[in-house]
Amino acid sequence: MDALSRRVLQFGDPIGGIMTKADLVEQVTAAMARTSGPLISKKDCARVVDSFLDAIKHALKEQQNIEVRGFGTFKIRRRKTRMARNPRTGEPVEVAARPVPVFKPSKELRALVADEPFEADPDDTDRAAS
Repeated sequence: MDALSRRVLQFGDPIGGIMTKADLVEQVTAAMARTSGPLISKKDCARVVDSFLDAIKHALKEQQNIEVRGFGTFKIRRRKTRMARNPRTGEPVEVAARPVPVFKPSKELRALVADEPFEADPDDTDRAAS
């Protein structure tokens, strides 16, 4: 069985597919059942996923950065005021400055997505341990 087939069997959709929140809940519930038995219902798992996402939204609304080691960082970046064009008339329009949420993946996640082996930086492990 090739890697793509294993991945389709494991995650349901082929590479490039869309994972919905319901799919995420399904995967988390299945992972919990495999590791610690059926201790959490799908409904409870959906509450956990919703709470996690709400906590991220709330922190970003409060202009806080969220760092999840080995995954990445959610942060707010301030976009500058810029000039754009109205596509219908071609007339210049000023786009106001605004905060936008951004996600910066960790080195580990980037390596995983690129299918490359990840080697932890010795300086990062010292920081994580303290």
